[in-house]
Amino acid sequence: MQKRSVADLKIGEKAVIDSFSDQWMSLKLLEMGCLPGTEVCLHCKAPLGDPICLNVSGYCLSMRKSEAATILVE
Repeated sequence: MQKRSVADLKIGEKAVIDSFSDQWMSLKLLEMGCLPGTEVCLHCKAPLGDPICLNVSGYCLSMRKSEAATILVE
């Protein structure tokens, strides 16, 4: 079974960050507060689905869907 990523979440759905699939991208995401064990919630998507907006650690974080696909969730 393949793990789900943040890119798979539906609007309003919450999940907990488990790990990252891209080591280089994980450094950038860690600096932005996307730490393993942190709860994230998909707040909204752009009309064409990219970029997306997440609620992480009390703030909104916008990112490309390709970046969100590297964040694996439980």
